[in-house]
Amino acid sequence: MQLQNLLLLSAVAGLPAAVDAWSPSNSYAPGNVSCPANANFVRAGGKLSDEEIDWLAKREVYTTESLKDFMTRAMANFTDSSILDQLFGSSNSSNVPKIAVAASGGGYRAMLSGAGMISAMDNRTVGANEHGLGGLLQSTTYLAGLSGGNWLVGTLAWNNWTSVQDIVNNFTKDDSIWDISNSIFTPGGLDIAKTVLRWNHISDAVKDKQEAGFNVSLTDIWGRALSYGFFPSLKRGGEAYTWSTLREAQVFQDGAMPFPISVADGRYPGSYIINLNATLFEFNPFEMGSWDPTLNAFSDVKYLGTNVTNGTPVNTDVCVEGYDNTGFIMGTSSSLFNQFLLRLNTTGLNSFIQDIVRHYLVDLSNESDDIAIYAPNPFKNTNHIKSNYSQVLSETDYLFLVDGGEDQQNIPLVPLLQKERDIDVIFALDNSADTNNSWPNGASLVNTYQRQFESQGVNIAFPYVPDTNSFVNLGLNRKPTFFGCEASNMTSLRQTPPLVVYIPNSKYSYASNQSTFKMSYSKKERIGMIQNGFEAATRGNFTYDPEFIGCVACAILKRKQESLNATLPAECEACLTTYCWNGTISNDPNSADEIDNGEPDTILSTTSSKKSGKTSTSKSSKSSKTTSTDNSKSGSSDSTKSGSVHVVSPYDFTTILTFILGVSVISFYI
Repeated sequence: MQLQNLLLLSAVAGLPAAVDAWSPSNSYAPGNVSCPANANFVRAGGKLSDEEIDWLAKREVYTTESLKDFMTRAMANFTDSSILDQLFGSSNSSNVPKIAVAASGGGYRAMLSGAGMISAMDNRTVGANEHGLGGLLQSTTYLAGLSGGNWLVGTLAWNNWTSVQDIVNNFTKDDSIWDISNSIFTPGGLDIAKTVLRWNHISDAVKDKQEAGFNVSLTDIWGRALSYGFFPSLKRGGEAYTWSTLREAQVFQDGAMPFPISVADGRYPGSYIINLNATLFEFNPFEMGSWDPTLNAFSDVKYLGTNVTNGTPVNTDVCVEGYDNTGFIMGTSSSLFNQFLLRLNTTGLNSFIQDIVRHYLVDLSNESDDIAIYAPNPFKNTNHIKSNYSQVLSETDYLFLVDGGEDQQNIPLVPLLQKERDIDVIFALDNSADTNNSWPNGASLVNTYQRQFESQGVNIAFPYVPDTNSFVNLGLNRKPTFFGCEASNMTSLRQTPPLVVYIPNSKYSYASNQSTFKMSYSKKERIGMIQNGFEAATRGNFTYDPEFIGCVACAILKRKQESLNATLPAECEACLTTYCWNGTISNDPNSADEIDNGEPDTILSTTSSKKSGKTSTSKSSKSSKTTSTDNSKSGSSDSTKSGSVHVVSPYDFTTILTFILGVSVISFYI
């Protein structure tokens, strides 16, 4: 049965009740509060926080039971499933595989297509247990999102861990979650008064923050505008709703949902492109900070905006809360305006239109308004940065963050590769627009693979992957592929990395290769995108491969099977042969932007390809690295202006006009 029908057949469920947790000012502006006793909000990186460790113990109770149920169902037709007794029958909880999901960026395309993929893993989705991977989401410990993927993760998590099913059930209602039938810039559609009122409210909110003494940027406006589609049940899209509120929600406190992570990159004014050595920041319900040696520190997200030195409040009587506005953080990870500015000269527009857009954006960017400003710097004068790295992040008064995909790692994998999180398998949902036709080509995986050889990648390991041409030529960007299946083949890496289950956006029932900058989707389009995402994650509801769910189980088993020296079920041999990348590469560059992913199971001929072992695979990736860094320099982008950016699809004329109208409205009312 089609997912569209599955989703629409269920009874309409009510949206989660609004959570009355606000900034102290009860507005978008942060407010002053009394400081906790002996307050110090910064800790050294390199380990998990005590809060995360305590939370993980609660989550483990849920994931163990859910994963056992999922694996039992997935392996129901296996001739021997005794390995499950070794994993789940032992008192040693470390035998249970730990799962993470990473949702890529890509605007509303990534949000909606990723939603379909997530819904296929969620046993709350009607039909997911019968036709999908239902229960896998309930078995997941970490859920990371970036840009559009962050909109997906943030929407689900900060709406009391709602489901995609519930959201779709309410698409028939006005002002429902993800009611994006009208552009974010003209939310009233033909109702000009509604649009004017919306932008007046956004203007008032941002002015409140500025008048409270805090710097504001275009990201404040962007985050406020986005939030109306994510939190429609809250006053003005949750203008006082804070990120740290989640740790007070019962569903999170109980460990009954995955641990959400948002990713952003560090950047400085005047530096419009960055490279793999940019400092990568994560936001989770407890903290924001970076594992990278250029920061190596985390700060309590609840007290962002407090003037500190080495984590201690300068005025021990006055701290700040409410700076961690949920929409602001979600906007930080998705500052698409930056990408627009970077590509003004490649859009192919006539000079008149380019001049108009450049007029608005350059005026804004000259004052760094296209960057999310976090000030005062929460890491001012911290002493956790490694001595042989630049100290600039602890010396500056302002911390500047941007879209998490600007370093070309459009799938938020780095936080999930930290050894301390001990993850066995990552489901990488790739809804990037790497080709001219707006399909992924594996570039995100290639760049994360490369990062482990850069100065910032000293703490991570990532499986060998082919170059982007091979991804396309071998059809790896059109169907699920497993990377890093054999730990014995990766002994030259720092540690054994998680196995990566790569699930790319591909066309099944809907043309899901929409522009990153498409700012409105009708109800029909939303349903089509979500349905197609479900099918991309399930090989067309298992019609392309009825055994796929069993193969997913084999991928989940693999790391623990290796570490325990256990016997893998016989059925897994065929699965791993089918889905594991075996080192084959195809360097023919002629198809990268020509293939239309219309047939997800049609693989190009590999007669001109060659099969490589570990050494030649590494060479393939290094060759890819050379290509991708032609326009960049090594070194931290915290102190350089050079770098490279990920490729996105060209802008269409309608998008440009919509953008101009939106910025015109902003400039007129602010």
